[in-house]
Amino acid sequence: MKQLYSHITKTCIAAVFGAVASVAIAQDDPLPSWNDGPSKTAILEFVAAVTEEGGSDFVPEMDRIATYDNDGTLWVEAPIYTQILFALDRIKEIAADHPEWQDDPVLKAAIDGDMETIAKSGEKGVAQILAVTHTGMTTDEFAQIATDWITTAKHPTMDRLYTDLTYQPMKELLAYLRENGFKNYIVSGGGVDFMRPWTQEIYGIPPEQVIGSSVVTKFEMRDGTPVLVREPELFFYDDKEGKPVAIQKFIGKRPIASFGNSDGDLQMLQWTLAGEGRRLGMIVHHTDEEREFAYDRDSHVGTLVDGLDNAEAEGWLLIDMKSEWNTVFTEE
Repeated sequence: MKQLYSHITKTCIAAVFGAVASVAIAQDDPLPSWNDGPSKTAILEFVAAVTEEGGSDFVPEMDRIATYDNDGTLWVEAPIYTQILFALDRIKEIAADHPEWQDDPVLKAAIDGDMETIAKSGEKGVAQILAVTHTGMTTDEFAQIATDWITTAKHPTMDRLYTDLTYQPMKELLAYLRENGFKNYIVSGGGVDFMRPWTQEIYGIPPEQVIGSSVVTKFEMRDGTPVLVREPELFFYDDKEGKPVAIQKFIGKRPIASFGNSDGDLQMLQWTLAGEGRRLGMIVHHTDEEREFAYDRDSHVGTLVDGLDNAEAEGWLLIDMKSEWNTVFTEE
């Protein structure tokens, strides 16, 4: 009997220590949502190289800058960009105060949810919708409107909060780089004032490290209080060639790592990889139609043509979402 108890005890102890060892191994993996493969290997080798003091590729912490697109890189962008859905919800909410909008075919289509007419109106029509829904208020008022929306809005096909549709592998990457002395910046074509109210909570990226498109703002005194008022005029469009310009203007340093998902991000990757020393440029390739969406060349969001055709020649690494991520969304 004593031998039996002894055997059970030893077996239990072995099981406990085995479980502890398994947990320790899991905790040692900074990117558990990434399957072993070329992308994960590239990230781990890059970070090891640039953080090894005395190594040939060492980069001081003050120069460890990483930039990320937002839509399609850090969270879902299909079947339609999140900020456009925000604008469509917003125009319906305030339409009663603007009966004159019924006389405008584009604005009426937005109020009625007529996506076909909106699509036919092209970029000019979308810009018109954004103008009437994103301007005419103070920056503080707009920040509150954006915050109220993002905490309740759900994706049109997945029926989940947008804040739940962030990519877990990319959030692990953000944390991993941050823990290794990197400063993470969002560099997005989306509106900077739309993103800043929630990026700290969702990504751990403070508002001052968010760069995006912006409208003209004007200083005013209202009832003795200074305010900044959003005007219906584009100030800066942060996409394609605009991204390196914005990085230089607002960061003042060339990144050593950049992450995107569309041809609108390629100039940012080119700018990053053109610098001296070890560099990393990666493109999230949407290949998983079951867990998310599959799209690239013919898509109306996140179009990826040059990125596919020229990745090898340019030194961009394609992240295959379907094969390289064992988890896509946070809290799956």
